Order: sequence, then C-alpha cells, then structure tokens
Amino acid sequence: MAYYQHPLDVTTLSSWQHLDQHREAMRSFSMREAFQSDSRRFEDFSLSACGLFLDYSKNLISRETRDLLVSLAREAGLEQAIRALFKGECVNASEGRPALHTALRQPFGDRLEVNGVNLIPEVHRVLHQMTELVGRIHDGLWRGYTEKPITDVVNIGIGGSFLGPQLVSEALLPFAQRGVRCYYLANIDGSEFHELSAKLRAETTLFIVSSKSFSTLETLKNAQAARNWYLAQGGSESELHRHFIAVSSNTKAAVEFGIREENIFPMWDWVGGRYSLWSAIGLPIALTIGMSNFKELLSGAYTMDQHFLQAPFESNMPVLLALLGVWYGNFWGAQSHAILPYDHYLRNITKHLQQLDMESNGKSVRQDGSPVTTSTGPVIWGGVGCNGQHAYHQLLHQGTPLIPADFIVPVVSYNPVVDHHHWLYANCLSQSQALMLGKTREEAEAELRAKGLSEDKVQALAPHKVIPGNRPSNTLVLERIDPRRLGALVALYEHKVFVQSVIWGINAFDQWGVELGKELGKGVYQRLTGFDQPAAEDASTQGLIDYFRGRHRG
Repeated sequence: MAYYQHPLDVTTLSSWQHLDQHREAMRSFSMREAFQSDSRRFEDFSLSACGLFLDYSKNLISRETRDLLVSLAREAGLEQAIRALFKGECVNASEGRPALHTALRQPFGDRLEVNGVNLIPEVHRVLHQMTELVGRIHDGLWRGYTEKPITDVVNIGIGGSFLGPQLVSEALLPFAQRGVRCYYLANIDGSEFHELSAKLRAETTLFIVSSKSFSTLETLKNAQAARNWYLAQGGSESELHRHFIAVSSNTKAAVEFGIREENIFPMWDWVGGRYSLWSAIGLPIALTIGMSNFKELLSGAYTMDQHFLQAPFESNMPVLLALLGVWYGNFWGAQSHAILPYDHYLRNITKHLQQLDMESNGKSVRQDGSPVTTSTGPVIWGGVGCNGQHAYHQLLHQGTPLIPADFIVPVVSYNPVVDHHHWLYANCLSQSQALMLGKTREEAEAELRAKGLSEDKVQALAPHKVIPGNRPSNTLVLERIDPRRLGALVALYEHKVFVQSVIWGINAFDQWGVELGKELGKGVYQRLTGFDQPAAEDASTQGLIDYFRGRHRG
C-alpha cells in the first residue's frame, strides 16, 4: 500500500505568504460596494453541480482572493492528495490504512485494488445482502418469535453509527416505506431506553447492533438492555436470532451474543465511523426509504465524488467551500462556523456535520507528528431555519466574533401549507442578505427620524440599531430534498473536510482524543463501583466520585 506524504508546513508556502499580504489589502473590503460596482459578481461566484446550487458571492473575497486560495491548494499538494484518497493510499498515517468511504458508492464493475484485492465486488456483495434483508422485512417475510412480521426496527449505535443514518432517514422521510418504523438508541442513559422501549412490542421489534468492535461501551450496554427487555417481554434465547442482527467486524462476539453469522454485516477498517452511512451502517436508512432509494443516495454521492475528482479547483464545489473556511479560520480569525438548514427534514444535518468536521479536523499535530503552526478545525454549530432567527442569529448580526455561515434550503417543500414555504425561503435569503448588508449609522438614524422620534432619542438609539454587515455566508440551494441530492450534499461536506485537512497537513481519519475519554472512563467506573480502587489521579475527579458514592442510592 502506498503511503501518502504531505508537503512542508503550509505557512512556509509562498501562496500562504501572498494570502497574508492580500488579507491586509482586503481589510477595507465591502461586500455592499462589491455588489454595487460589479454586476457579474453573483454569476462569477456561484455554480451548479450534482443537483446543488452554491452561491458564494456573499463572501469577503475578490477574484484575486479565489486565485490565491486555489494556488494555495495546488502548492499544498491537493491534487496529489485527492488522487491518493481515491486510489486507496495510506492517507490515515497514524493507523496505517486508507480511507475509502468513496469505494462504498462506486458502481459495480469498477476496480479499486488495495494490497492486490479488488474491493468493489465485496462492497456490492454486502449491498446485495442488505437488499435481501430489506426485502424480507418490507415483504413481511422476516418474522418474530410469535410469527408476526417485524414492524419496528431499533438501530443501536453511537457516533457515526447513529448521526449519519439518523440524518438521512429523517431527511428522506417523504420517501419512507409503509409498514416499518425505525428508531435510534445511542446514549447510555436509562431514560432514553425507557422512553423508547415503552413504544415497542418485543414480538415485532428487530434490533440492529452497529459496532465495529462489538465492544463499544454505549452500544454494548444498550444491546444488553435490549436483550434483557426482549427476554422479559416473553422472548426466548432460542429465538433471539429473529430479533437481533449486527453490523460489525467482530463476528465471534456477535455470534456469542446470539446473532446468526449470516445476519452479521461486515464493517471494514478502511471506513471510519463518521463516513460509514454508505455501508451496512446505513441499514436503518435502507429500511426506512427502501433499497432503491438507498442506491439513489449512493449514486448522488458518487456524482459528487466525480465532480470532486474532475472539476478544476476554480469551479470545484467542495474545494471552494474548504478554501473559504481556510480563508476565514486562518486569515480572519474565525473560530466557528454555523450550519443553518431551512428545512424541517434537515434539522439534524448540523449534528452530523459537527462529528464529521470536528472529529476529523480537531487536531493539533500534522501527519508526521509535528505541531501545527496555524488554527485547524472550527467549532461547528447551528440549527434549523427560522427558529435560530429568534435566538442566536443576533450574535451573527451584531456580535463581536466573525462567524461564517452556510444556509441550506430547498426550493420545493413536500408539505406545502398555504404560503409557508415561500416565507421560509424568503427568510433564508433575507438573513444572508442582512448579514451582508447590515445597517449603517446613517440608515439607522433616518429610520428613527421617519418614526417621528426626537433628535435626542435618535442619537441615543441609533448605535443600538447599527448592524455592521459584511458578514460572510454561503447559500446552498436544492430543488428538493431527495436521495440523490442528499447524497451529493453529504459527500460535498465530506470532501470539504478532507480538503481542509490536506491544507493543514493533518489526519482527518483518526480520533485519538475520543479514545482517551473511553480509556479513562473505565477507571472512573471502577472507582465508582469498587471501594478497593486506588484514588483518581486528580483531586477534582476523586472528589466528584466521592460525591456520587456518598449520595447514590441506586
């Protein structure tokens, strides 16, 4: 397997130095003035690809900015890195393996060899296995221990085994198949399990245990709770295989749990959890929307893969979004990025992108282990539509931090109510417009005078009404939220994250910080439950353990 090598520290590149100088020249740049003086700004800073339309004209950029950012991408070795990613080279250096989530959406007949093995036939073998399972459940052929068909499916998983599938199955609810309802169980919180199990009947419920190692604490504890609940409701050990299947690479542990080997779907070490919804981890998606729609989802992602591979950087949607993020994070001091979907079905996209971006690029050392010399991944946050306008949008408009934002909105609603969707779309556009335009002191004063206020009142209130404007945003428009376009949208952000990791020279595919918390959690648990354990390494943790033990009555 070839090993991907990253070039020198990005801050030493000549293109980085030129961007530093350009940033100083852009200090007085006004988007208002740019739109007034350039009738082609919208046309020059927008593009369509894979069923998505991106308007990035409301950014603190000129054509020179774009040219310099593209030069940075080329000098940082992005072209070679993209080829390395798709060819299966070792882009995940710390774990010594490739990152081939893109292989999960390649069509049958393609070839992708890693260590002399063509991966595509195995990918499609699992797709066929998924198709058979989904068909049996939708056709009522998969029966529970009382011979009743399965009506409810519970996906037990956490992180990438939860966030991506939940996003997609909820976003595509208009495509849901009748007869099967899917639920998600992630948190190791008895209240969540209690609330969910109260809605279910054991005899018609199927649990999917999604864990690569079949040892993830939260997933395993919830699987054991589900097993105990199933037995308490009248199920038997001998019929357990009718109610539990697994997505795991640990076949032995899954079989010991009671799952039949033919009902264990594989996970591969070349697919990270946060990139895994395209695999058998996507079973709850396929069970919700049907296998043909799941394949449309894959097809949409594949079209974005091809766009990413082939489009020039100047018109490459993932590359442009990534470079804009680098521009704001490294040259303007932005530390967070808002994701603002104007669609109820997309309400969980922010949570998925939080994991995708922050777990991937929340790193402080480069691929070779040396410290980074610049900021890396931003804090990703946000939420759905108009709700945010009455809450945190205030910070976007008048707060002191610079916070770039992505607005995501469909043109067509599946559930039109009078003129609601026109108002929703209008609100999306007006928010991005307000971020860009703002309101000057003169405009604020004129507005107050028009209301008949005295000049003293005008001067007292005007500073509070001033909105700085010149705040950057992108607007992503989809004709509608359907499997193909949603697949392209999610893949777009996957590739954006990868591009930024290449620029910064970091590994987007490991997550050792997550692993540390898991390791320490075991020791804390032992101290909570065992009186003969040594004290914690710090007084704070030990004090909190003592507080819990002194008051716990469970």
